[in-house]
Amino acid sequence: MTEQPKTVVCFGDSLTWGFNPADKSRFGHDIRWTRLLQKELGHRYYVVEEGINGRTTVFEDPVRGDKNGLAHLDGVRKTHMPIDIMTIMLGTNDLQDRFCMSADAIGRAMGRILFAATRATDDVEGRAPKVLLMAPPPLGDFTGKEFAGIYSNAHGGEQSKLIAGVYRQIAEEYGVGFFDTSSVISVSDIDAVHFEAAPQASLAKAIAAEVRALDAA
Repeated sequence: MTEQPKTVVCFGDSLTWGFNPADKSRFGHDIRWTRLLQKELGHRYYVVEEGINGRTTVFEDPVRGDKNGLAHLDGVRKTHMPIDIMTIMLGTNDLQDRFCMSADAIGRAMGRILFAATRATDDVEGRAPKVLLMAPPPLGDFTGKEFAGIYSNAHGGEQSKLIAGVYRQIAEEYGVGFFDTSSVISVSDIDAVHFEAAPQASLAKAIAAEVRALDAA
């Protein structure tokens, strides 16, 4: 019997979907870090992209609707089971002014995601995956930027600098892997939120190393 590739599900928001800050389109397969992750990992792994623009950790969006990551998670897990490894990168949208959430509150919300993600579902193939929690990089300066009416430097900008530290502690609490993406990538100066094309290759290489390490653990 041919050995099956291990399934890696990348669960996140627009940073995982591949939002292009220059024109709001989706980056192509040759640019998105998730697709480059597949190339880095090779045929022994099968990478699934599960990013949605605007997705939060656990919060209902009164403006855009249907963005609650926790509400999406169970369906995603069952759709792609059995899942061997799941990467989770959320929290950027929680920093929007309309949610008014601190980094600590977002960390507690992420704890609910991790609690759900690290439990087996009630299906034969619903075993618990290994999880890598990815902290998104801090937001940029919104002065004169399009998203200045959604994010503010005083709240979202400042709280975003604390997310990695909070997530590191939450990852330890739930016994999952952790990676601070700001070590290899930063947000674009264009919109202060999303990734540009060039640095996504570095992110893919870093996450590939983390995935292999989790797989071997």
